[in-house]
Amino acid sequence: MPSDSPGTEDGPGAGDRAGPTPATDPFAAIPDGTSADAAWLELSVVADPEAVEVVSEILSRVAPGGTSVEPAFELVDEGLGARVDISRPATVRAAIPAADRTAARAAVRQVREDLGHLQAFGLRPIGDLDVRVVFESDWAEAWKRHIGVMRIGRRIVIRPSWRRHRGAPDDVVVALDPGMAFGTGLHPTTRLCVAGIEQWADEGLLASGSARDGSARVLDVGCGSGILAIVAARLGAGEVTGVDTDPIAVEATAANARRNRVARRVRARAGSVPTADGPYDLVVANLIASVLVALADLLAAETRPGGRVLASGIFVDREPEVAAAFADAGLEVARRSAEGDWVALDAVRAPVR
Repeated sequence: MPSDSPGTEDGPGAGDRAGPTPATDPFAAIPDGTSADAAWLELSVVADPEAVEVVSEILSRVAPGGTSVEPAFELVDEGLGARVDISRPATVRAAIPAADRTAARAAVRQVREDLGHLQAFGLRPIGDLDVRVVFESDWAEAWKRHIGVMRIGRRIVIRPSWRRHRGAPDDVVVALDPGMAFGTGLHPTTRLCVAGIEQWADEGLLASGSARDGSARVLDVGCGSGILAIVAARLGAGEVTGVDTDPIAVEATAANARRNRVARRVRARAGSVPTADGPYDLVVANLIASVLVALADLLAAETRPGGRVLASGIFVDREPEVAAAFADAGLEVARRSAEGDWVALDAVRAPVR
């Protein structure tokens, strides 16, 4: 499902600049007593696409690690892909070590001077040089500040593993570290699936089934971080299998299952459907509409007659297409839920006649 990308949907530099960047000392951002050895100066310039090459060359003169270019983009493929928009400005970035302050200041001055010469020609729009201090720990940890504790449904609480939370007596708290895998609970498709699994629990569907202990067997197709598999296990499922074509997702699911003490009930492995382990009582598939259409028959085959398939990752304008494919596969939509432009369908596999 959709994942974060450098820049924003509006593209780097899409907004108006607020005038020239003051040539202040960037090292003023380093607290007193803090070593600059683990710090870098990030240099960035917003430039017209046709000026990117020459701006990159200027920055690369002082940056030992080279430069990176963040083009503007627009979302495609049901919100899960991006297409570069070459008509809008891009951002060129480079980093220089801050340990030698004299050398770093000289590098910044040189880049400002070279950019000034280029801007004087006025051939293509080129923004001012922006300089900021970045600590190595910032790169590893900064993204975590944007993920908080989230309540979904009546009693599901998704808690990032690095945050604390004092839950209510009836809360089901899931500690999650997504790492590089998809699924933090932030995306509407994930929330729709979590709420749908909670509804299954309320209806008693997780408490009974074909697992060895008499509870439900659940399949999570495209398990990502394992959030849906773990929620199903925490709400009563006895055996949960998560499959994903990404080995990083498989590792994340296994690690998060251990973190939530459900590793005996949740197992993850690389792959997709068919699993050769069906049929399951309940199947969850948080994918995208085109994949759900392609896998409709296989999802139905993984589900026992009378069992349920909860599918999300569906843009509202693709809902009829998914519903039709499910109907052709013998999956009758019994319930739908929506959040914004995203839809989840809860379908029942028709009994064998």
